[in-house]
Amino acid sequence: MRRISTLLISLSLASCAQLNTSSEAQYLTVLHTNDNHGRFWQNEHGEYGMAARKTLIDNLRAEAKSKGQEVILLSGGDINTGIPESDLQFAEPDFKGMKMLGYDAMAIGNHEFDNTQDVLKQQIEWAEFPVLSANIIDEKTAKPAYQPYTIIDKGHLKIAVIGLTTVDTAKIANPDYIAGLKFEEPATITEKLASSIKAQYHPDVTIAVTHMGHYHNANFGINAPGDVTLARTLPKGTLDLIVGGHSQEPVCVDEKGDEDTSFAPGKACKPDNQNGTWIMQAHEWGKYVGKAEFKIQDGKVELLSYALIPVNLKDKTGNFVNPEIKPDPEMLSFLTPYQEKGAKQLEGAVGHAVDFFDGERSTVRFKQSPLADLIIAAQMAATHADFGIISGGGIRASIEAGEVSYKDILKVHPFKNRITYVEWTGKELADYLNIIARYPPDSGAYLQYHNITFTVGQETIENIKVNGAQIKPDGKYRMSINSYNASGGDGYPSLTNNPTYVDTSRTDAEVLKEYFQHHSPVATSAFRF
Repeated sequence: MRRISTLLISLSLASCAQLNTSSEAQYLTVLHTNDNHGRFWQNEHGEYGMAARKTLIDNLRAEAKSKGQEVILLSGGDINTGIPESDLQFAEPDFKGMKMLGYDAMAIGNHEFDNTQDVLKQQIEWAEFPVLSANIIDEKTAKPAYQPYTIIDKGHLKIAVIGLTTVDTAKIANPDYIAGLKFEEPATITEKLASSIKAQYHPDVTIAVTHMGHYHNANFGINAPGDVTLARTLPKGTLDLIVGGHSQEPVCVDEKGDEDTSFAPGKACKPDNQNGTWIMQAHEWGKYVGKAEFKIQDGKVELLSYALIPVNLKDKTGNFVNPEIKPDPEMLSFLTPYQEKGAKQLEGAVGHAVDFFDGERSTVRFKQSPLADLIIAAQMAATHADFGIISGGGIRASIEAGEVSYKDILKVHPFKNRITYVEWTGKELADYLNIIARYPPDSGAYLQYHNITFTVGQETIENIKVNGAQIKPDGKYRMSINSYNASGGDGYPSLTNNPTYVDTSRTDAEVLKEYFQHHSPVATSAFRF
């Protein structure tokens, strides 16, 4: 009996010792960017650019290694569209530059569909790293159209990364370019997929790399729900971290969890935390590299520190907010031929602007803009239309006073939309306006119009005038519109099956360039505000 009792005590002590033994702590540094939008090259002020980014990332990797930390580099997507030198080359320098930077994975953004799907296929081949989206479904096979997740082994750590794309892509992408694809609700997909991944791989860290937008306190307005909603919807513990994009903001919160409105380059940033999941986003264009340090032990993932590190950003006096980061020579040498090739295609002035034509997001999505009037006037001239419309979200840059180059034009119009027109009777026009004139401010769908006026009533659009004259129910009116909106982009009613619909095959950039060539100098006084 004494022997049995001694044995039981020994087993009990051994069991307690086993329970009290904790695993050795592991450390992980997560670096991240998002919404590159063609900014492979530094801007005219010497800010950001992939060459400086590589120097910074190489230094951060070396620093982490010296502390015994593993490192992964992630992107929240939208590599395409914004800078003509990149757009003209289908973002080849950007994707190949990301490969050289050593990205481990990225989310597919809505702007990855600014070109046809075969272009995205080529870009994925250029990248040679996982380009992810679990919620874009091939309608024919009912399976993910792209790689849904990846498992990354770093040292003793196993990291699961799930990709997600905003469902708004279905309405804001060119319908022709997303044909055959379905955008599923992300939370349901993520919960099932994360559960399956954890059962199969037992990852130490589970990350969602997303292009869905961060909206403080889930106030997503007319946008599709974003990262905050995702984190709140999922069971606690599903995700340790969300690395996001799309809303193009530095995600920094105060002690109460509200937006930190005092954040500026070089200042401290605390990321958002919702339902136990950290949410991070590094503004846009490679202006920052986000850096999060984690301790992983006994199934717990603890954030130790976080920073948004500026990449050669300057203050209002023109000085760098941090010590200048020298460009990496190898990356600079690789990117230079792409920059020179793009610049050569854009040489020379096409006209002159007397005034500043405002195309800022805070203008074109909220109120009528003289730049929109100029754009529509050019499209009307190309189609001999009586009036014209575009959605404000299609205007991507302003035009400064002075000489206007083709590059300036392509910054405004990076999407290569074609100019089309349709013929309405007065009654048909009233019915159409009753839909599109009600899209709210702060949306890409917000209506910009020229040579037409109207009053938005509670139930109907009233007092419609074209060129100052009241429309007649049986009158005929030609409307210019780009192919994106005419195909149903931004949720506009599709017009492509209308028997009067005509596609001119001329692009928006082409007709705006021609307008400047024939009408310069161009002043805002020629258009109503």
